Formats: sequence, structure tokens, C-alpha cells
Amino acid sequence: MEKQLNSDQPNTIENKFNKLIIIVSIAIPVVVAILFGIKLKDYGINVEPLTFLPPIYAVINGVTAMLLILGVYSIKNGNKKAHQNFMQAAIACSVVFLVMYVAYHMTSDSAVYGGVGFIRYIYFFILISHIILSIAVIPLVLITYVKALAERFDKHKKIAKITFPIWMYVAVTGVIVYLMIAPYYAY
Repeated sequence: MEKQLNSDQPNTIENKFNKLIIIVSIAIPVVVAILFGIKLKDYGINVEPLTFLPPIYAVINGVTAMLLILGVYSIKNGNKKAHQNFMQAAIACSVVFLVMYVAYHMTSDSAVYGGVGFIRYIYFFILISHIILSIAVIPLVLITYVKALAERFDKHKKIAKITFPIWMYVAVTGVIVYLMIAPYYAY
């Protein structure tokens, strides 16, 4: 008689990725925080400020949100391959965003939000929640993806119901934060 895998036990694929998920989930925010504080010009590296990047990575956030919606739409309509492609594209967009975000902040001074009054509180609420959830979504996306790789679709679906709204919030608020701070960029 074949031994059945307990659905609560991780399988080989999941075990293989568990440590990596933990390492990546910690390393990305730490490395981004460190790199965020490094300005290449302070180290004698003369690089032209990449001030053209913020609108590009804002668009990438918008594209990520659309890919997430298309991915959910696809799976609800039974198209697993399209779902997989949309979700992998969303992950790729998130990685490209992160690289551009770090490159911008390593070459350019951060824009300072100039709004006053109540809108200032709204901006900082959106910004802070965006940052916190962008850190929290890293392990969620990775775990959700690994559950799919391991063909643990029951677990994948369960965690995806948590991952999707958080990832969507991060993508959409990324665009909102850009739109709110865009008038204060020094181009």
C-alpha cells in the first residue's frame, strides 16, 4: 500500500524551499534598507541620478496589479496555464520594481512629500502601510508560489486568499504613493 502524504506535512519541494523562503524574506528588506541609505556619490562613484525611474516603477506597480487580477480571473475560469503565466509575470514585475527602486535611491536624493494638512496624514498612512505590507508580502508570495510548485493546490488556494489582497494593496498603493509625491520630485 502506497503511503499517502498528510496534507498538513510539507513535501520534498516545500522542504527544499522553506529555508530559502526564510532567508529571502529576511534578506530582501534588510538589503533594501541598507542600500536605501547608500548614495553612490558618497563613495566617489559618479553616476547620473536615475530620476527618470519613479514613473517607470509606478507603471510597473500598476502592471503588477493588472497581472494579479488577470491571474485570478484565469484560475477562476479554469485556465491554470494562463494563471501560472500571469502570476510569474507579476513576480517578475515585482523584482524589476525592486531593482529600479533601489537603483533610484542609490543615485538620487529622496523626494520629500510637501503636502500639508490632512492630506499629509493620508499620504503617510498609505506610505507606511505600503512599506510594512511590502515586507510582509514577500514570504506570502514565496510560500504561495512554492505550494503551487509542490502541487499542493489546496494549500496554495488557502494562502493565496491571504496573499492576493495584500499584494494587490501593495501594488495599488505603490501607484498612489507615486502620484501623491510626484509633484515634489526634483527632476
